[in-house]
Amino acid sequence: MKLAEALAERADLVRRVEQLRTRVVGNARYQEGEDPAEDAAQLLTDAHADLDRLEALMGRINKTNATVTLPADGGEPLTLTAALARRDTLRLRHSLVNAAADAAAGTDQRGYRQLRSELTMLAALPVRELRARAEELAKELRLLDTRIQRANWEADLLE
Repeated sequence: MKLAEALAERADLVRRVEQLRTRVVGNARYQEGEDPAEDAAQLLTDAHADLDRLEALMGRINKTNATVTLPADGGEPLTLTAALARRDTLRLRHSLVNAAADAAAGTDQRGYRQLRSELTMLAALPVRELRARAEELAKELRLLDTRIQRANWEADLLE
């Protein structure tokens, strides 16, 4: 099984467990004299079995991520674990820089004065440079994400 297939299976298991949780909660109590729509005990057993499968799969995914190395791309090679951490921090940096640029530009704020006596708002940060930096971060993020996706489809899931 390829790592990408395991990641898809993990997502399916997480969704299934959440659906089972909703069904368990919805059938945990029922009115006297009526039958519940579903057997809550069986649903709970099914959810536990799926969680056991999920735990084993996540362990294999984590082992694979720690072992598989992305080829060097102008820098040192990264394990998938390090690349995922880098991708997460790039997303946070991009969000931070975009938010700073939006705030400095006055996005979602009144951009004009009605009277000359009103105070003008000035940008405390260089909007143009922040937008350029956000574009650089977005590009770096796209390139890294492409490398991660390629590795996901090329790497075999470890036992």
